[in-house]
Amino acid sequence: MYVNSAYLGKKHEDIVSNSEPLVVTAVGYYKIHTSRVIETIRPHGRGDYQLLYIASGCAHFYFDGKERIVQKGNMVLYRPHEPQFYNYYSADKPEAYWVHFTGSEVSHILDDFGLPKDEKVFFTGVSSDYESHFRKMIRELQTKRANYEEFLRLDLRHIFLTVNRYIKESNGVGTEILSEVERAIRYFNDNYNQRIVIEEYAKERAMTVNWFIEKFRAITKLTPVQYILSLRITNAKNLMDNTDYNITQVAEAVGYNDSMYFSRVFKKHTGMSPTEYKKRNLKDNL
Repeated sequence: MYVNSAYLGKKHEDIVSNSEPLVVTAVGYYKIHTSRVIETIRPHGRGDYQLLYIASGCAHFYFDGKERIVQKGNMVLYRPHEPQFYNYYSADKPEAYWVHFTGSEVSHILDDFGLPKDEKVFFTGVSSDYESHFRKMIRELQTKRANYEEFLRLDLRHIFLTVNRYIKESNGVGTEILSEVERAIRYFNDNYNQRIVIEEYAKERAMTVNWFIEKFRAITKLTPVQYILSLRITNAKNLMDNTDYNITQVAEAVGYNDSMYFSRVFKKHTGMSPTEYKKRNLKDNL
């Protein structure tokens, strides 16, 4: 079992506060691989709110005496004083993040971000964004550096905002389709400067090319090729803004072996050549 956690007060302390609109009081991560079972039994719940995210494997939750197996990509939200019964079994290889929070405006904040009122469990997709912000909250609460309280609020709000985006985009699309598009987005972001053939990618994922392009465009408003191109252009601009790379080096860094071709593509989509872009930025910074 691996645990990484942090607390505003004492461990397991149930902090309820109305001094601020939103206060993060505890956050952590579990990876169960040795202990046979980890049980949480709170018949009367807690006075604060708790949000759990199943990042891998599954966990066993009990609502009104009935077991519900919660798979990865789902979140569970407990509101104050709701009974909490759930188990992690090593055989399921679960990984879970959790956060406790309180505050005078929490109910309104959850409503504003569209988190379900009548559902304890809701699918939010498997996203590294969630894990990143949970890990950042753990670090902030462990170190308690300057302004850590505000950073905690910002990261938790970012999680709420990502959930809201998922709920809006999955409406009428379907969670499996949205997960497939999210997988493609992560792959394109990690490999945009490599050779990517959309037909080959779709085939590897057992999808038809037309189906994949249609679903990708429905969610991102771009075709996969347009999305990859936008990544290359954006990162080319970042390199020219923040490094001393010449045009050939920039082109190679974003996936173009031919700097002349890169220059034509860049001008077509920005209205200026890479050289003109660099000169304009140099002038603006003088």
